[in-house]
Amino acid sequence: MSKPKPKDPLFWGGILILIGGLFLLHNFKVDALHYLARLWPVILIAWGGWKIFLALTEKKGPKTGPSAPKQGQL
Repeated sequence: MSKPKPKDPLFWGGILILIGGLFLLHNFKVDALHYLARLWPVILIAWGGWKIFLALTEKKGPKTGPSAPKQGQL
């Protein structure tokens, strides 16, 4: 049997970067959790906007109409 692939590696990569950034800021004596506690709605708004953007671009697909430039054309 094959191993199941992670559902959203971009999401988990972002989580790891966020956690690493929080630890780094803590090492520099920056109270990042104070700012995060005040700005958490912005994170939700940005995440929702990103999900909508991905859904809209996924439905459109690649541009293949007559106006699309062909390889070697400008």
